[in-house]
Amino acid sequence: MELKYGSITCPVNLPPERCAAVIAPPSISVDGTPEEIIGAALDGCADLLASFRPGEKVVIVTSDITRSAGSDIYLPLLVERLVAVGIADRDIEILVALGIHRPQTEAEHRRILGPLFGRIRVSDHACDDPEQLRFIGTTSNGIEVSINRKAVEADRLILTGTIGFHYFAGFGGGRKSVLPGIASRSACMASHFAVLNPGEGNGKNALAVTGNLEGNPVHQAMVEGCALAKPAFILNTVLSADKRVLAAFAGDWQEAHGAGCRFYRERFSWPLAAKGDLVVASCGGFPKDINLIQAHKAMEYASQALKDRGVLILLAECRDGFGNDTFFSWFRHKGLPEFEAALRQRYEINGQTAYSLFQKAQRFHVILVSGFPAEQVVEMGMVPETTLDGAIARAIPLLPHGWCWYLMPEAGSVLPVDIV
Repeated sequence: MELKYGSITCPVNLPPERCAAVIAPPSISVDGTPEEIIGAALDGCADLLASFRPGEKVVIVTSDITRSAGSDIYLPLLVERLVAVGIADRDIEILVALGIHRPQTEAEHRRILGPLFGRIRVSDHACDDPEQLRFIGTTSNGIEVSINRKAVEADRLILTGTIGFHYFAGFGGGRKSVLPGIASRSACMASHFAVLNPGEGNGKNALAVTGNLEGNPVHQAMVEGCALAKPAFILNTVLSADKRVLAAFAGDWQEAHGAGCRFYRERFSWPLAAKGDLVVASCGGFPKDINLIQAHKAMEYASQALKDRGVLILLAECRDGFGNDTFFSWFRHKGLPEFEAALRQRYEINGQTAYSLFQKAQRFHVILVSGFPAEQVVEMGMVPETTLDGAIARAIPLLPHGWCWYLMPEAGSVLPVDIV
């Protein structure tokens, strides 16, 4: 077996008889082309679309380039349906849900819109521009929600994107198109801050975890924020690990999203009878391991298959470094209580990811095979290695008698879950 690392592969030199399982994304066959799958989902919105009237202004929210969703396929199909019910091209605008991300380049807009580029207006959300924001209400936990004024002023707001696991909101897609997708920076931060329990030193909410929506305070904040925006409907895709369209869900923004989350959970969860002493995981190579913030997803999922104080070997080249200039600075905090206190004092989404990584580095022995200087890896609480063989040599002395291991070649695309 070989694992991807950046643009190369590395052989795994471990005894196969000790391998409990290869935890990998499923091979899912699909009936129909991506166009047919998306078209069938839109057929279920025929009544909703029939209620649209010529002259109405329609804003379609879609994901930025960091989240593959199949937008170059689904946006033209959606616009085709809008035109068929009398909506003119000039009355349609595509709004890219950047959250707090950077603006998109023209080339990225071309990739997002596909054949619609140059035909339908496209704009990027700007979370820090008060002229682009309008206040729409306050959630039950006190989040003041301001969103992009174009979404507020539209006669019809359509949300699009993709559904996948999210490490503390449970799942992506659906309500996340509004909050944080087109919300103010302060609303984005406040919705993510819900990951922490109220009160200094009380840590992360146990329900704000990957694959869980029930009682998840981050999900609830996002749902309430989205409800204030009154979306007409959503269109969400589910993609395979290699970015093929497997399914599409369209309709009521809560019901369709819920159905998509159930579909995803059933197919991308791996039932785990027992946790392992060692997990050897790859993000899946470039671009999935382009930076450490992206690679954290694979680390989070792989850790679910590991015993406390077990060993995790993660292959993540990180050719673009951390993924954000402020990320590494959080590791000046050397203990979890100090780290948590700093996060509560000045919450930052990248700080939350750094905190989550640091928690795992404290709970497990994490050996990171990457391009980072050794001193930076040590600063983050992990053990640095430049080769998989070197990481294995480091891991073996840390393992108990009779150890077993799991292999995860696409660790960011499948979630190990305990069998209840």
